[in-house]
Amino acid sequence: MKNWSTNEEYLKKYPEKYNIWKLEQLINFGLGNEKLSLQNVKENINKLAIDPLKKRYLKFLIK
Repeated sequence: MKNWSTNEEYLKKYPEKYNIWKLEQLINFGLGNEKLSLQNVKENINKLAIDPLKKRYLKFLIK
């Protein structure tokens, strides 16, 4: 994943925020060659700032 608008090195200093940011980016803009961790999504689904319909669909999938 390549992101030109965020300083990832700075964000990596805050692992929880980085993890949530990365999940949001992957869900909203595509995975590329990466895969989502089911456990990671389950743990952070309520913290993600994504489209409500996408969030509802993800919750449905992980049940």
